[in-house]
Amino acid sequence: MDFNLPDAWQARRMRNENKKRRNDKRSVYQRDRARILHSAAFRRLQAKTQVLGAEHSDFYRTRLTHSLEVSQIGTGIVAQLKEKQPTFRALLPSTGLMESLCLAHDIGHPPYGHGGEIALNYMMREEGGFEGNAQTFRIVTLLEPYTQYHGMNLARRTLLGVMKYPALISAAHNGQSPTPVTDFRHLKARDWQPAKGIYDHDSARRDWVLEPLCDADKALFLTFRDNQPDGEHRKTRFKSLDCSIMELADDIAYGVHDLEDAIVMGLVNREQWQEAVASVLAECGDPWLESHIGELSEQMFGPPYERKDAIGALVNTLLTSVEIAPTVQDGAQCFQSPLLAWNAFLPDVMAGVLETLKRFVSEFVVKQPELQVVEYKGQQLVMELFDAFASDPERLLPKDYRQDWLIAQQAGESGMRVIADYLSSMTDSFAQKLHSTMFTAASNGPLYAIR
Repeated sequence: MDFNLPDAWQARRMRNENKKRRNDKRSVYQRDRARILHSAAFRRLQAKTQVLGAEHSDFYRTRLTHSLEVSQIGTGIVAQLKEKQPTFRALLPSTGLMESLCLAHDIGHPPYGHGGEIALNYMMREEGGFEGNAQTFRIVTLLEPYTQYHGMNLARRTLLGVMKYPALISAAHNGQSPTPVTDFRHLKARDWQPAKGIYDHDSARRDWVLEPLCDADKALFLTFRDNQPDGEHRKTRFKSLDCSIMELADDIAYGVHDLEDAIVMGLVNREQWQEAVASVLAECGDPWLESHIGELSEQMFGPPYERKDAIGALVNTLLTSVEIAPTVQDGAQCFQSPLLAWNAFLPDVMAGVLETLKRFVSEFVVKQPELQVVEYKGQQLVMELFDAFASDPERLLPKDYRQDWLIAQQAGESGMRVIADYLSSMTDSFAQKLHSTMFTAASNGPLYAIR
């Protein structure tokens, strides 16, 4: 098969960066990886909640350690695919590219995880909404100050891989507008779930990424899934090959590694695991898992070194099951571009195994009242901060963001997107300290925001 890709996929929007790098032998994607790794947005992930917050333990996984684990799994998937399906070696992403996607995939997430996302989406309800994946795209293409106007100025293929939901949020939104609350404490998270996509404000940057695609590919790439449940926002149907690998790595890390945190910290017990997971995997249809799940369950709740072995076995079982297959619509391959014509997937049996693990983490960890209380607290805190900054942005915003707000005002915009950019960049601890400084008598002294 011919997988020759046009040079346009390695292009950057700002072509002549005039960087002074003597004897720089790195590939385009190795340079992208370095830009992400050394960015302030990536560093801040060390103090942003993954599943458990810092108040629970110093053992917990943060967004940063999660991203590192996703990167390790993602490069592992690529390596085994090159061995298992060598026909696709020329098309598969390089290690530098896959690491770039995995390291960057969460940098748009706000403080306090889903609680912060709900808070910002509510406060931005009349300004285009807020969503973590959209914010990731906005950071790498505009906000991170590696260049003056183009963010990290990443290669086009890297940006395509970061785009999990390529449609604009206005098109993905269900069109329903719940009645705003009169008191932040009464806001119900389920009423303000964000639509997933790209901010309308960033449509020109999205369109630049899609330029190499033919018109038919571009139109199909932006279509939505069929049979969306009533009342839910629409989601796009397709992803690039690179994005499909990154998303599988993310799901595996969530379903297995976050499970490890929960077991170590006593949030789930052996009986819950046996009933909800082990009994299902014992009849999942995979001969190896069916014959080993009893032993893996013993190890999972045994000494640390045995638990590590069991966790590694589950990751390996999922990782080595990934395959590449055509992207189809109505039974036929539907894209011309090789980057869209092929996707990575898990066969039905292993997809069911991963879904069982993810559902267990969601039901027995994430949705537990003890963690939801912390998420609710963060939700309130972020809304109160937004309300304060929106009351007098020119007075309260840090210098760089104040300048962005003034520019937005001059362009006839409200400037609320600038406030969302500022608050979403905060770590959990910075947001909490700022809230304390602004709203309690016992101030901790001035805080300095550095972009």
